[in-house]
Amino acid sequence: MTPAILSDPQKRESAMRSTSVRQMKNRLFVYFCTVVASVSVLILFVLLGAIFTQGLNFLSLDFLKRPASTDPAECGVSTGLVGTLMICSVCALFTLPLGVATAIFLEEYQPKSRFFRRMRSFVQLNITNLAGVPSVVYGILGLTAFVNLFGIAGSHSEPAFEIGANHYYQYLNLEPDEPQTMLIPVSGSDQSAPELKTGMLAYTGNGRQVELNVISADAAWPDDPDLEARTLRVNETGGLLTETRWYHFQIPFGRSVLAMGLTLMLVVLPILITASQEALRAVPFSLREGAYGLGASRWQTVRSVTLPAAIPGIMTGSIIAMSRAIGEAAPIVIISGVAFMTAMPHSLMSDSPVLPLQIFFWSGQAVKGFHDVAASGIIVLLGVLLLFNMFAVILRQKLQKPLS
Repeated sequence: MTPAILSDPQKRESAMRSTSVRQMKNRLFVYFCTVVASVSVLILFVLLGAIFTQGLNFLSLDFLKRPASTDPAECGVSTGLVGTLMICSVCALFTLPLGVATAIFLEEYQPKSRFFRRMRSFVQLNITNLAGVPSVVYGILGLTAFVNLFGIAGSHSEPAFEIGANHYYQYLNLEPDEPQTMLIPVSGSDQSAPELKTGMLAYTGNGRQVELNVISADAAWPDDPDLEARTLRVNETGGLLTETRWYHFQIPFGRSVLAMGLTLMLVVLPILITASQEALRAVPFSLREGAYGLGASRWQTVRSVTLPAAIPGIMTGSIIAMSRAIGEAAPIVIISGVAFMTAMPHSLMSDSPVLPLQIFFWSGQAVKGFHDVAASGIIVLLGVLLLFNMFAVILRQKLQKPLS
C-alpha cells in the first residue's frame, strides 16, 4: 500500500477489504476448477470401470486371434485390429513428413514477394479453418479424391493402371463324377464371360495349364478321362475370380486400406501442421542467429538447429494427431462401410474393417453377448492407443536428450 493509503484509516480499510474479496474470489475459482477436474476424472473412471467389468470376460489371446463372427462366443478382433494398424501406419507414413514440411515452409521460409505472401496467408487461413471441419466431410472428399480419383483414371472395377493382380473367369464343370474348375484369364476385372472355344488356354484347379475342349449343348460327353477333365459345354457360365499379391496396386485406389489411410491423413494433417508451427515458433531466434553467424545456410539452420530443437513439440502434436486417427470412424464408414469381415487384409488395395467401426456394429446388435464383445473391443482399442502414445513418448524423450 502507498503511504497515503496507510495514513488514511478509511482508505486502508477499503484496500484491505478489496484484497480480501480478490483472495476469496481466487480461492473460489481454484475450488471450482478442482471440483470440475475431479468430476471429470471420476466420470472417466466410472466409464472405464464399467467397460472393463463388462469386457474382461471376453478378453483373451484367442479374442485377438479370431476374426469377426455371427456368434458372440466365437467373435474376435483380428481383422479389425490388423486393418486399424495398417490404416494408421499409412496415415502416419504420409502425415508426418508432409505436415512437418508444410510447417517448416510456413514458419522458416518467409516469402518476400507480395504475391507469395498473400498465398502464404491464404494457405495459413485454410489450415486453421480445416482443423474444425467435421470428419464426415473429409470422408466425402476422400471418396472423390482417392477412391474414384475424380473419375479421370477409370474406375475401381476398370482401373487405368494395375499390377499384382490376375483376373480369371471361373467355370465349374459339373458333368464328370469329380467336378473340375476351369480358370480362363481375362484382361479386366469386370469383363463379361469370354466366348468359349476349343483350344482356348485355361488353368485347372491345381494350376495346370490345359487346352479346352468345347462341345455343344446336346453333344455326347467324351469317354476319354483326360479329354473329359478339360471339357466344357458352350453354354456353361461361371463367375469372375480375382487373385491378388501382397504388392497389388491400382489407380484409382478404390475402397482400400490406402484410400482410408490417405483420408485419415486429411483429417489429422491440420492438427499436426498447427502443432509443428507452434513448436518451431518456440525455438529461440538466437539459435538461428548463431547458426547464420557461423555461415550456415537457411536449410542447414533448419536441419541442424531449428528442427532438432522443435522435435519434442512436433512429437507431441504427432501423438495428438494419431490418437484422433485411431478413433475415427465416420470417414471409414463413407469409404468402406465394412464392419463384418473374416478375410484378413493382405495388401494396400484390400478392403478392411477398423476397430471403431466393428465396435459400433457390435454395440448396435440386439444380442446381449455382442455388447460384451464391444466392451472387449474398446479395451483392445485403448490398448493400441496407449501403445502408440508410449512409443511416441519414448521416441520424443530419446530425441530430446542430446538437446538438454
